[in-house]
Amino acid sequence: MNGVWLMAGITLREAARRRLLWTALGAAAILLAVFAVALHFQMLEFEGRPMSPFVRYQVESGMLMIGLYTCDLLAVVMTILTSIDTIAGEISSGTIHAIATKPLARWELLAGKFLGFAGMVVAYVAITFAGTIAVGYALTGALPEHPVRGFLLVTFECLLVLAVTFYLGTRFTTLTAGVAALGLQAVAFMGGWLEQVSGFSQSQQIVTLGVATSVLMPSESIWRRAAFEMQTPLAGSLSFSPFANVSIPSGAALLYAGAFTICVFSAAVYRFGRRDL
Repeated sequence: MNGVWLMAGITLREAARRRLLWTALGAAAILLAVFAVALHFQMLEFEGRPMSPFVRYQVESGMLMIGLYTCDLLAVVMTILTSIDTIAGEISSGTIHAIATKPLARWELLAGKFLGFAGMVVAYVAITFAGTIAVGYALTGALPEHPVRGFLLVTFECLLVLAVTFYLGTRFTTLTAGVAALGLQAVAFMGGWLEQVSGFSQSQQIVTLGVATSVLMPSESIWRRAAFEMQTPLAGSLSFSPFANVSIPSGAALLYAGAFTICVFSAAVYRFGRRDL
């Protein structure tokens, strides 16, 4: 296990040297600034309108959910973009030969890299998540219902995407793996919204298609569970809300996502261990 921790440390230092994490944090800062400005203008609009405190709080909570959803999307995309080159790029450039040597086993190399990026993902989600909630609370006083559960689920989603990215990196070039990872996430995104739309259309075919995409790539279903945990019961009951509780992923769906993550990362380890470098 010493090799795993060694690679995790090297991965963190390499990311800092290449300014990957700092670039991602810069993007998060821009997101928070735009979110704060939008909330500020919305609060100015509320000042001139008669509105009950209860209704106003529901609107503010909905805006906070939009901010958290954007935070989730940014975290997933940054997970892909910052990690996609760590395996595929080093194989293509040949730099992998400098570290993929005994006594460091290949599984230790891959596990260490994954652990290093997982640490960055956890820190990144914590910063962006806490920042979004802090901005929302400072300007509106609104808070998510269960922020810790939401944070854990969003982190889980990013780790699932990280495992998929690592697997694709062991099979394809950087560009191909990046396109494939973003494509799978787009499919998951579409599937999640198809299940939401099924609440309006009542189409069983759309529900089936949405479930199928969640099986193929279950990342978006984790977010929908996070949204269910964080939003107010009233907001979740509104069928016209983009985060309505139309199709709530169950505990079994989360278990499947966990098993999916483990299987995909195990496949990455297997593939990398037998690949001709």
